[in-house]
Amino acid sequence: MNNLYITDVVKHLLIINVIVYIGTQFMGEPDYNTQLELINNAAQADFDLWGRLRFAVFYPTSPYFHSYQVITYMFMHGNLMHIFFNMYALYMFGTAVETVWGPKRFLFYYLFTGFGALALQMIVQTIEFKYFGTSPYAANVPMLGASGAVFGILAAYGMQFPNSELRLLFPPITLKAKYFVLIYAAIEIGLGLSPFQTGVAHFAHVGGALFGFLLIMYWRKRGERLY
Repeated sequence: MNNLYITDVVKHLLIINVIVYIGTQFMGEPDYNTQLELINNAAQADFDLWGRLRFAVFYPTSPYFHSYQVITYMFMHGNLMHIFFNMYALYMFGTAVETVWGPKRFLFYYLFTGFGALALQMIVQTIEFKYFGTSPYAANVPMLGASGAVFGILAAYGMQFPNSELRLLFPPITLKAKYFVLIYAAIEIGLGLSPFQTGVAHFAHVGGALFGFLLIMYWRKRGERLY
């Protein structure tokens, strides 16, 4: 495959994510101290202070939650590094998957895994609130990014091209895609369970991969051709 080749859905997803990222930068967002105040003293009247973060997704019990966020959150990114690595992975792995699946199936899969990522993250948060004494104000911490859907694409690539070899930068080794996906998923689960990791929705990553795996298995069980 030519290194410059890019499929239609991947191309449009890249364009949309970049446009949204640039456009929302002009909306601003509260500084760190204001965010802490809003998180710990939630009031619906303060919602405008969130600026661009209003398009991230909040836990449903938060006064900042709005239904449109379940879609908009996966087109939002926190910073340049965040969007760069997500879009690079989408291009590298998504182009190959869309080539064999076609645009309609690929787009459905991408959105499905994005919703799946959110679903698992919300389930984990519910368990934390109910059984682990997590402060209810944690519902006012927003989640954003295409990472869940990208992890779904990564899972699809590993299942579609299990023996293709990936050259890693760190550590500098070559690994088959099926092993790379399994190792990466195990790391994300470990980080999600670790009390020392904050600020990253690791279970959303796991959710994207998990829902992607389940959808592909469902398609295969129905005898649908995925190549």
